[in-house]
Amino acid sequence: MAFNISLLQCCILVLACLLCAHSSQALEGNNRDNAWHIVDVESLLPSSDCSSPLERNINGMTITHRHGPCTPGPRKYKTTDAQILRQDQDRVDSMHHYVNSAKEATIGESLSVSLPAQHGISYGTGNYVVKIGMGTPRKDFSVVFDTGSDLSWIQCKPCNACYNQTDPLFDPTLSSTYSSVSCTSTDCTQLDSSTCSNGQCQYEVRYGDNSQTDGVFARDTLTLPPTNTLSNFMFGCGNNNDGLFGETDGLIGLGRDRVSLISQASSKYGAMFSYCLPSSSNYTGYLSIGTNSVSRASFTSMVRKSDTPSFYYINLTALKVGGKLLNISPTVFSAGTVIDSGTVITRLPPTAYAHLRDTFRQYMKRYPKAPSLSILDTCYNFSKYRRVKIPSISFVFSDGTTLDVDFTGLLYVSRVSQACLAFAGNSRDSSIGIIGNTQQKKVNVIYDIANQKIGFSPGGCK
Repeated sequence: MAFNISLLQCCILVLACLLCAHSSQALEGNNRDNAWHIVDVESLLPSSDCSSPLERNINGMTITHRHGPCTPGPRKYKTTDAQILRQDQDRVDSMHHYVNSAKEATIGESLSVSLPAQHGISYGTGNYVVKIGMGTPRKDFSVVFDTGSDLSWIQCKPCNACYNQTDPLFDPTLSSTYSSVSCTSTDCTQLDSSTCSNGQCQYEVRYGDNSQTDGVFARDTLTLPPTNTLSNFMFGCGNNNDGLFGETDGLIGLGRDRVSLISQASSKYGAMFSYCLPSSSNYTGYLSIGTNSVSRASFTSMVRKSDTPSFYYINLTALKVGGKLLNISPTVFSAGTVIDSGTVITRLPPTAYAHLRDTFRQYMKRYPKAPSLSILDTCYNFSKYRRVKIPSISFVFSDGTTLDVDFTGLLYVSRVSQACLAFAGNSRDSSIGIIGNTQQKKVNVIYDIANQKIGFSPGGCK
């Protein structure tokens, strides 16, 4: 009898361990059939305290969310979810306007969206921040990084009109390696918009959310933490700046044009960069310039379009929900899809979005609906639940590469009673799609420009 009791106890213990392991595995991500995520509702909202150390990430520069607790310095700038989403739509409208204007110039057809034409327009202010060094001796600055922008800039003395920032303004007179770019230099002609003043090249950028910066186009030593340096880095020394930059000191552009950081750094560090965006604003990620050591990444082809050469296009052709392909013709995505660090919410052709939304709603019909939030029309009230079961969503590219969205990138959660599907539709199928930063969370995204491909490796940061 003693032997039988001992055996029974052993079996119960083993069964309990197996159930515990299965529960833990389910909470971390997909079930075995890749159809569902089972998530603790409490985990959907970020903590008000930074949960990651602020020292430099071993893979590169530390990324923080500019509205989160891990961004250094006081956070006087407050923003609501509705404001974030409205600014995000401004950015998308600006990108669509730029693409359509380029098409007009190519085919002579009127395709403009409803957005005023602005000289030297760019696409918005971005969400993620890194720290860089500028000048000799080095001074550190917190800047937004943006794959949809090319020109890098920081606020400088003398400042005729500047917004408030946490760090002191950059003083070019205190840097022994600073020099302005001449109006007659070929480098000046690389800018989308430039003028001349006292022999100095002047830049000007107007963003889609009506933010703006202008000043002297200059060169100085850029330091990428911890100690990597880039001499004669061309950047904007902003003397007139205004807009929705929070308290950041400027912007680092990682687009594909010749004045971007990655273009200027490629001869020294290689034509490659990578990043991992954290799962929520109370964690940190990384940005790395140069050769990437990430293993087991899946790559898809990078597409370059001559009319919009700064954007990183990839060939999205299908979507999966709950592990199953949606019945969408690949031609629906023929306008092209851009992967972008500065857009928050993924935008899809309306035909594709309708299939995604309707299928997602079928999977989620057990949960009570909540009111729409700005551009997000599929929201749920989880306030009476301890755990929720959310269908998986995946992007499928033309060469068969699949990007499985982490469960932290499926929903935009304003509060537990308003958790919304983090996708939206464009106004028409002929507008480009955009894979936003919400769907890139926790994924190592590798931009291998030299070999014209983009890679994805899951689980790169918290």
